[in-house]
Amino acid sequence: NEMLRRAQTDGWQQSRFEILALLIRLRQACCHPPLLPADFRPADMSQMPSAKMALLQEIILQVIDGERRMLLFSQFTSLLKLVVPWLESQGIPYQYLDGSTRDRQARVDRFNADDSIPIFLISLKAGGTGLNLTGADTVIHFDQWWNPMVEDQATDRTHRIGQTNMVTSIKLVTRHTIEEKIIRLQDEKRELFNQIIGGAPSKLGELSPDDLEFLFMEPDPPIPAVS
Repeated sequence: NEMLRRAQTDGWQQSRFEILALLIRLRQACCHPPLLPADFRPADMSQMPSAKMALLQEIILQVIDGERRMLLFSQFTSLLKLVVPWLESQGIPYQYLDGSTRDRQARVDRFNADDSIPIFLISLKAGGTGLNLTGADTVIHFDQWWNPMVEDQATDRTHRIGQTNMVTSIKLVTRHTIEEKIIRLQDEKRELFNQIIGGAPSKLGELSPDDLEFLFMEPDPPIPAVS
């Protein structure tokens, strides 16, 4: 692994910007190949289907069939904007919120008050705090962040005074990829948080060299299926 060797030689701090960029690219590839910048992927990848996106669409339809309402969180606003055309093609009403949204509270109030809107698309950073979204009873995290507290805070938007339903939280994870490692890292950071009443890392500078080495290690080969 070239990045791992370079970081071990030059030092993690000296390589931090390259490391962050590579982590983002790996996570984008797990979410949906067309999210990758054009200079980072083959031309024919722009039309490559995404199994995770197909699963998301199936879950959305199942949630609606169950007469439930959901929040969809992603760190990537570009991913959320890919979901919008599909919702519109299916005639599914929605609300949308990211860091550029001006009328945040009006959209929140509209979603909470209107049961005909089954889904609210929210960027993780914009929706992690300050919102009361008790109109939903299902939370979907499309992608993972190494800070478990950020995801927990987003999920907690539904756990507010006025919530009368049981809340279901769903994480979509691509097998045998960096996403599985992020989940394991989250578990370790959450345990550490509980032990010392501290904080899990919210940015790259707070990840330890051991954390970064773990993320960039070659994954274990999948266990072959038994016929």
